[in-house]
Parts: sequence; structure tokens; C-alpha cells
Amino acid sequence: MTSESKRAERPSQGPLGGSSPDADADRAAAAEGVEKAAPTDAEEHTESAAQAAAPADTVVGAGQLAAELEDARASVDELKERFLRAKAEAENVRRRAENDVASARKFAIERFAAEMLAVKDSLDLARSVELGENDSPAVAQMLEGLELTLKQMGSVFDRFAIREVAPEKGEKFDPELHQAMTTQPSEDVEPNHVLSVMQKGYTLNDRLLRPAMVIVAARPAAQDEASS
Repeated sequence: MTSESKRAERPSQGPLGGSSPDADADRAAAAEGVEKAAPTDAEEHTESAAQAAAPADTVVGAGQLAAELEDARASVDELKERFLRAKAEAENVRRRAENDVASARKFAIERFAAEMLAVKDSLDLARSVELGENDSPAVAQMLEGLELTLKQMGSVFDRFAIREVAPEKGEKFDPELHQAMTTQPSEDVEPNHVLSVMQKGYTLNDRLLRPAMVIVAARPAAQDEASS
């Protein structure tokens, strides 16, 4: 081997017999590359593990959100139901209050009207009295005043929806409006029908103030014996 070849195989040295600056730089760069490569592999491993765990975390998070959403919907439904119940109850209270007010207005005079019925009965009774042939001016004036009073009272009754209950002869007995005082056999009126009226009844706004007192027809005794 020539001296030139030996010099080529020996590493280049510096002026003092050490390594050359270029060789030192190469070795430092190589070492730095190794140091950088090692953390890069670790980071890649950590990143891979994080990416592997990410789908599981996403599933858990989605499930929790779904549960919370379901709870929120249930709460909304419950609140809506409570609101509807409260609204319905308020509407019922309002209607009851309106009905109570209307009823109070319609029947505020019920007690007074019931007391006035006795006055009306007395006037009707006075008008029905037979005076015979007494046609004196005083009696005529009294009868005229009586008729006028009854007419005025009738107008007041009409204004406040007070109606007479005065069934005609032969009208079917109605236990809701009539009170049977007695029964009497009759050949011209069917059984369980009104034979005569003893006292008129009255209603106030279709509510019964007093039933009409009536005599109810019954089957004649001869028919009862024949049927038996």
C-alpha cells in the first residue's frame, strides 16, 4: 500500500492530530438525528393511543348527550302537561265564577218573589168573588182598581221572568211542576191527569218557586169494579 493510500484511509485530523472540524460536525449532526428520532417515535405511539381512545370517548359523550336530551324532553313534556292542567283548571274556575254570577243575578229576587206570591193569590181570590148584582159605583171602582193592580203585578212578573204554572183541565200530571193534593174519580178526564187547580204555581227563570196544587183524576169506582 502506498503512502498516499495510507493517508487516505486514516481519518482526517486537524492540525494538532485530532479530528477535523468537518468530521466533528457530521458526528454531532448524526447524534442529534438519533436524539430527535427517539422522541418522534414516542410521540407517534402516544398519538396512536390517543386516536385509538378517541372513538370510545366520543361514544360515551354521545350517549351522555342523548340521555341528557331525553331527560330534557321528559321535563318539557311534564311542564307542558302541568301547564295544560293549570290552564284547564283556571278555565273551569272562570266558568264556575261566571255561572255563579249569572245565577246570582237570575235568582237574586227568588225569596222576594216567593213572598209576593201570597199577595198575588189574595188579589186573584178577591177578583173571583161573586158580588151578585151589586153594581154600585164604589164596587165598580174597587173592581177596576183590583184589575189594574193585577195587571201591573203581571207586568212586573213578566219583567223578572216569573211565570204562572196553571195546568188546564185534562193536562197530564207533571210531578216536576204539579203537587197532587188529592185524587177524584172522573169519567171525562183520564186517570193521572189534572182535574182542577186549587192554587197556581210559579217559576222564576224556569226554576220552580212553587208547584201548582192540583186535584188529579182517578178511574171511576164503577170501572174499578168492572175491571176486578
